[in-house]
Amino acid sequence: MQAAIKTKYGITATLKEGALGIFEVSIDDEVAYTNQETFRFPTNEEIFTKIDAAKK
Repeated sequence: MQAAIKTKYGITATLKEGALGIFEVSIDDEVAYTNQETFRFPTNEEIFTKIDAAKK
């Protein structure tokens, strides 16, 4: 996913180590996606949609 974000947007995503298998994506310190709600890893397209919405 980090590579896909770099390719599409030209930005480098930062990985922060979490705990207990929790995976979150934050944009400007706001949680945009968490697997605590969906119980799965997001698709690139889901994250791209969140990034696009945050840019508006």
